[in-house]
Amino acid sequence: MELDVLIVGQGLAGTVLSETLAARGLRVMLFDAPREGRASWVAAGAVNPIVLRRTVATWRASEMLAVSGAFYREMEQRHDAHFWHPLPVVELFATPQDAGIWRLRSREPELGRLLTNGPVEDPGLARLPQPYGHGVVPRSAWLDMQRMLSTHRSHWVQQGCLVEREVALSDVQEGTDGVSIGTHHAHVLIWCVGPFAITPGLVPVRGEGLTVRMPGLGLKSIVHRGVFVVPLGQDRYRVGATFAWDDVWSGPTEEGQRYLLDRLARLWSGPVEVLEHWAGVRPTARDRRPILGRTSAHQAVFNGLGSRGAMLAPWCAAHLADHLFAGRPLDAEVDVARFTA
Repeated sequence: MELDVLIVGQGLAGTVLSETLAARGLRVMLFDAPREGRASWVAAGAVNPIVLRRTVATWRASEMLAVSGAFYREMEQRHDAHFWHPLPVVELFATPQDAGIWRLRSREPELGRLLTNGPVEDPGLARLPQPYGHGVVPRSAWLDMQRMLSTHRSHWVQQGCLVEREVALSDVQEGTDGVSIGTHHAHVLIWCVGPFAITPGLVPVRGEGLTVRMPGLGLKSIVHRGVFVVPLGQDRYRVGATFAWDDVWSGPTEEGQRYLLDRLARLWSGPVEVLEHWAGVRPTARDRRPILGRTSAHQAVFNGLGSRGAMLAPWCAAHLADHLFAGRPLDAEVDVARFTA
């Protein structure tokens, strides 16, 4: 079968990239088999443009927010589904110094567009201790990652555009005119396999989280103090996440659950029922920037999205598409060549 693009991996990167390329009229075939440890299918999906522990904006925050919001809303319309939920992030200050730093940062030109001091219409906040008050990141959201990925997978399988199989390096044949996997041939193959890749600069990081039920809390905002608490509805919440750079493939750990429940107990004194304890391995780059670009004449990589992948993926997918199919230069900050030169 003659195609424009082959993509290996249907996590966040592969999903967003395939949608981006198909919307541009390119013929795309996906290859994917579920694997233990992939982060996309367990990610909490909080979209937040602020590094809260330092009260600074994330990399190109305003641009990434604008692109991601537009992308996910358009994808919802294409698939007649709902998985993008604009929600404010509320930071509960742990000290009066934190509150003071927030007020100072909110007066800066760039951060002033991203930070406010409230108020937030959320009765659940009154049920949480906040002796030093709180700050608000209004331009935030929750991406229901599991629903988005499941919706995408079902549609692409039905259209005959997703082959459910693993692809090893030995399965790929690259020639002078393109690249093939079995009978499928295309101009370019893009690897979107996250932490399972052998990619220069990639550092796998294990993240653990909980899905819990907390009756009576009634939060309608994403809350952060040490951990994120993301409301899912019906008294259910996602709580996370941890960061571990060692023994990343160990799965959920007792230590991780204890840590999360301890942080949660500092926020909420009511009942907590653990419904699920999950873990995934994030594909993070050494310099905390995505990893994009060609690795050979007919192969490329899209990786390194890390813990802010929901916000970064749409911009990265469009940027990589512009590079591969419109000849535009890659931004040096995301070019895979920075680790191979």
